[in-house]
Amino acid sequence: MPSKSPIFPGPRTARGAVLAVLLSNTDQTGAEPLRGRVTLAAIVRILKRKYHWPIETTSFPSNAADGRATWATVYSLPPDVIAAAMDARGRDWLRSSRDSS
Repeated sequence: MPSKSPIFPGPRTARGAVLAVLLSNTDQTGAEPLRGRVTLAAIVRILKRKYHWPIETTSFPSNAADGRATWATVYSLPPDVIAAAMDARGRDWLRSSRDSS
């Protein structure tokens, strides 16, 4: 079954804010774009399932600020996906997501 082409969400949405971080290939520190509305994992799941972005997930053991053992998760897009998105309408979309901040 052929994979579906990724769809860009609205740039002024939490989904758009997360995708903008993934496309710019920068680290997101904290959950500032989310502001407690929904978890980052839920947004990534929606971007993968509904918007067809092939987001890669890597989890590893970590420590919480209070010393408890926990898991940290890193989300990323493969470099070729970022390049293809930018060659499509990604540059304009990313610019519009930054302008809406």
